[in-house]
Amino acid sequence: MPEGPSIVILKEEVQQFTGQKIISVSGNTSIDISRLENQTIIAFKTWGKHFLICFDSFTVKIHMLMFGTYRINERKTSKPRLSLVFKSGELNFYTCSIKILEGDVNSHYDWSVDVMNENWDPKKAQTSMEKQPEKMICDVILDQDIFSGVGNIIKNEVLYRCYVHPESIVEKIPPHIKSQLIAECSIYSFEFLYWKKKFELKKHWEAYTKTTCLRCNLPFEKKQTGARKRRSFFCANCQQLYK
Repeated sequence: MPEGPSIVILKEEVQQFTGQKIISVSGNTSIDISRLENQTIIAFKTWGKHFLICFDSFTVKIHMLMFGTYRINERKTSKPRLSLVFKSGELNFYTCSIKILEGDVNSHYDWSVDVMNENWDPKKAQTSMEKQPEKMICDVILDQDIFSGVGNIIKNEVLYRCYVHPESIVEKIPPHIKSQLIAECSIYSFEFLYWKKKFELKKHWEAYTKTTCLRCNLPFEKKQTGARKRRSFFCANCQQLYK
């Protein structure tokens, strides 16, 4: 599943179509695609893992799910979920979820929970985290209502950076460590963006999919953790379990 930084890259890549009119629309999505024809795109936005195509009175929300892809000015052999054709090019989406949000897009989203948004509010994240004291930190970091845009790669890397075991209980983690975790969710997301643009993201992974701890030279544990049962890679020696 693409994480927040990958959706930011998509937003940057399609800026050529801002202000352009859609002259043709097709695809096997269930939304009323005829509504998009002859509409002018006002802006492209992102909220976490959501890609937003904004029009005058509604917004098309695209979620890439696990295997979603897109093509700009080219097509795959498979039929697109949504294809938008402009005078100067086209934009095609595959294997994704597409919905229409009515009215002003700002009424649908809290931009302060998006770790890559200029309105990101770490204090709000801390308050929300404290409201889930008995949960494992691995689940809370993936909560899109607290850390919108953070996915499993970022989760693993942030926990490793902060020396925190993924099964640690929120209320048991010292306050200064929780503050560090919150900050790193945003910091690492921007580093992720920088590395992905340079096509070198994987070489910077220190925990995700790794087998050996760089700090301890001991084997990593690989385990499905938390209620979400997402893969965690961690060092039981240097990542403190707060329980």
